[in-house]
Amino acid sequence: MIFFKTKLKYLLAISFVALQFFGQAQTSRKIRFPNLPNYLTLVTDLHQHSVFSDGSVWPDIRVEEAIFDGVDVISLTEHLEYQPHQQDIPNKDRNRSYDLAKAYAEGTDLIVIRGAEITRNLPPGHSNALFIQDANKLIKENAIDAFREAKNQGAFIFWNHPNWIGQNRLGISQLSSLHQQLIDEGLLNGIEVTNENTFAEQALEIANQNNLTIMGTSDVHGLIDWLFDIPGGGHRPVTLVFAKERSEDGVKDALFRGRTVVWYQNNLIGQEQYLVPLIQSSLTMDSVYYETYDGQITQVANVRITNSSDATYVLSNESDFSLYTKQHVFTIDPNTTTTLMIKTGAFLDHFDLQFQVLNATFAYRKHPTITIPVILN
Repeated sequence: MIFFKTKLKYLLAISFVALQFFGQAQTSRKIRFPNLPNYLTLVTDLHQHSVFSDGSVWPDIRVEEAIFDGVDVISLTEHLEYQPHQQDIPNKDRNRSYDLAKAYAEGTDLIVIRGAEITRNLPPGHSNALFIQDANKLIKENAIDAFREAKNQGAFIFWNHPNWIGQNRLGISQLSSLHQQLIDEGLLNGIEVTNENTFAEQALEIANQNNLTIMGTSDVHGLIDWLFDIPGGGHRPVTLVFAKERSEDGVKDALFRGRTVVWYQNNLIGQEQYLVPLIQSSLTMDSVYYETYDGQITQVANVRITNSSDATYVLSNESDFSLYTKQHVFTIDPNTTTTLMIKTGAFLDHFDLQFQVLNATFAYRKHPTITIPVILN
């Protein structure tokens, strides 16, 4: 009996520790980025699939994964023309996965947007239409007619995986005359620069040259954890949307106005006008004081920088001052406070630090520079 009680206490203790660990893991995997001045930062994944097209899971899994990851907005964009499970799930209503996901998300903060994937050969390839009213009406023989119907329904439309080797053997995003026609008619509003585990450098140039909204999505068909090795420290690619309000209308307005930054494999990709304030909101000065040695004040300043985001920032020192304990390229870990020791060469009550952010990109191999003003406490 004593042995049984001891064993029971031991098992309960293990269970308690395991639950604590699970709770910590559940919290730590939530994606967090700070708000921008005048905008809310919403985490979105607007290209996903379920068994209602070529995915492997029921729509409730997509909802649960999003809540688990701290995603604010999702869309289940089922293929309109490609229905490989129709022998087993013969539902002709292309809105069904949205209806189910919307119902599963009731009572939560998750926003579910109605969407669909127009699935054609290249060009135009695959495109997602968001904020539509009825996916069934997008089933048209002619591809452009499908785009026009989506626009008539008020859709935001973006080009999916333009570098996908399944349709593009070169793996290089190329703008065709048909894509140009779609852009000119206002039928193409955005483009994926990242999809699943791929990055399309040329797509970023296409976005910048044609004023298209920069998008990044998981395009998940199986399980998020398996595809992006989240237990091993990975993360799903997401589009950070800077909205005036937390609502479907707020997301729609931000997407049409191009207020996005993509987070992909710990890289931030977007327009410089949104990248810089996002990074500056993430990296804030906590305090500053001059180091003392043997009771004597030195000319080495300690500057505490707090990173309130989930990104690990890779910084190159572009300041007039060198660093005392780090080389000119270093990292600042997510959700931590780091002390930088700056050799100012004199006792200064204020100065500026400048860093090039090497894991942020706004154009072909171009990285933004941020300035952190330092004021002595």
